[in-house]
Amino acid sequence: MKINTVILGASGYVGGELLRLVKTHPNFDIVAAISDTYAGEEINNVFPHLTASYHNEVFRSYKNWNKDIDIDDTIAIFNAAPHGISADLLAKTIDELSLDNINARVVDASADFRFSDPGKFFQTYGIEHPQPELLKQFICGVPEHIDNSNSYFVAHPGCFASAILLALVPIILEGITDDEFYISAITGSTGSGKSLKKTTHHPERHSNFFAYKPLSHQHAPEVESLLERFSTRKPKINFIPHSGPFSRGIYATVQAKLNINLSTKEISSIYKNYYSDSEFVIYTENPPQLKNVITSNYCHISSTVNDGQIVVNCAIDNLIKGSAGGSIQWMNRLWNLPETTGLMSIASPWV
Repeated sequence: MKINTVILGASGYVGGELLRLVKTHPNFDIVAAISDTYAGEEINNVFPHLTASYHNEVFRSYKNWNKDIDIDDTIAIFNAAPHGISADLLAKTIDELSLDNINARVVDASADFRFSDPGKFFQTYGIEHPQPELLKQFICGVPEHIDNSNSYFVAHPGCFASAILLALVPIILEGITDDEFYISAITGSTGSGKSLKKTTHHPERHSNFFAYKPLSHQHAPEVESLLERFSTRKPKINFIPHSGPFSRGIYATVQAKLNINLSTKEISSIYKNYYSDSEFVIYTENPPQLKNVITSNYCHISSTVNDGQIVVNCAIDNLIKGSAGGSIQWMNRLWNLPETTGLMSIASPWV
């Protein structure tokens, strides 16, 4: 089965990874890579590493890209456009496609549909949600945490949120901790996007390490909202993100107080049982290392217990499991394909 596939916002780091991964996917067939910034320019000029796969293929503009899609078709849409413009862009795209009776299955990697409540979106981002009527049509979460859904619209959590959720959900559902969690997580420079910023400028980032937005990062309320939906508990997330001197990857450390006496072995059983059917989540006996998941869709998790405290470590690739790979994993689900399709490449630790 070949599925017509479109990537919106295809010229950023996440868009580039989607282009790379989708090109080798056995079912998804790219019919349009959309970027107004680079419309008409060859893809291999923007991403030279993709030359062998996209020779002479060009980025399309958002205007009239769908004229080559057959009426009554069903297409896969990956959205990697920036936060803030994605909601209007997707609403316009869905409306235009519906005029030709073209059904879209959408996975959105932006932040615009992670909240189901427009009020919480306003509290977090300080702006009114531009398409509040669409919010209820989207589900949000990592694929490992949502068994069944009737929606064809999915919002993938952010990269930090993906790592934190993968670490927290099993113990939240078991109810073995207090509801307050302390989280420190480190991201590579690609997490800030492709546009040049002082904090991603090489002389500033190289051999450097610093925190930013301590206790005020937008992923904290997003994680709290999702955990409430999954568990009905009301957790308090104390989150301090850090910028690391590497290009890709996220390493999260979660600490909480246990409310029952459990050993590390018993905690490990909770994780192993919860993720027993999850190909991409691997429990490790020792704290994971970032290099063992880089460039892959895998997540490595470990836990340690001492004196009534639990520490959970989680490592993912921010661009793959935290965004492009997780989005493909979701799109596989939306088409009833095995979740692992097109995502089984192993890590490349010497990046």
